[in-house]
Amino acid sequence: MQGFAGLMSLLSLALTLFSAFALVDAVIRREDAFRAADKKTKPFWLVVLGIAFVVILLFPILSFLPIIGLIATIVYIVDVRPAVRQVSGGGGRRGGSSSDGPYGPYNGGR
Repeated sequence: MQGFAGLMSLLSLALTLFSAFALVDAVIRREDAFRAADKKTKPFWLVVLGIAFVVILLFPILSFLPIIGLIATIVYIVDVRPAVRQVSGGGGRRGGSSSDGPYGPYNGGR
């Protein structure tokens, strides 16, 4: 039983760090990028992710509330964060040009 408790504490720590990462990421993003990406507003996501972080931090992982907080965090990471990053110019690729395709530079068939 001690191994299960250790596993659950590691899982709880991982979810807390994941939620904290999403909250910090939302804090550093520009407010106008959220509106431009049509993904609610920055204060909305700060409130949702803040509540999710507190719930994940305070409640045991096997209860219902942390699962809702985890879902909110996943929605932000998978849907909102990429859209906001694309609008604000933080696409993740460093040093690429506007003519770069997904597999490298596009040279027009030359």
